Amino acid sequence: MLNIGKIFLDGIILSVLASTLLIGILRFNPRLFLQDYPDEIQNQVPPKTDQEKRQSLIVGIPFLLLLFVVPFISTLVLKHQSGELFSFFPLFINAFGVVFIFNLVDLLLLDWLLFCFITPSFLVIPGTNGMQAYKDYVYHFRAFLIGTVLSIAAGLVIAGIVSCL
Repeated sequence: MLNIGKIFLDGIILSVLASTLLIGILRFNPRLFLQDYPDEIQNQVPPKTDQEKRQSLIVGIPFLLLLFVVPFISTLVLKHQSGELFSFFPLFINAFGVVFIFNLVDLLLLDWLLFCFITPSFLVIPGTNGMQAYKDYVYHFRAFLIGTVLSIAAGLVIAGIVSCL
């Protein structure tokens, strides 16, 4: 059976953890996520250095693992708490929902509020101050749509793995 409260709670937990990690990485060096900035900004600055590419991997892998592990554990717990045979669909909805909530928080709070509306100095890549691309809400909405597709894919993979356990 679906548990919307669990999906919401676990999605908020993922959102807090992932958002905190993301903001920390961006405060350290926003260029580590240069590939996620609008093209106009990327074209204004030199490409990542070899050191920045290595650092991006060092911080990117734990970030991606977090995006997988939290919904995986949430879905596994759901299956074991039910005490009954669980069909694939509720497992998928749980995993998808947890990831999707982070995707929604990322769009509304991180992208639109923090990046586009507030635009704190730690997000501004040197040499791009004042560029209109920092206010490109549509760019971030397109990224949200891509994130939705990735949420579906993650939900399918996680539900598939959990249903086999």
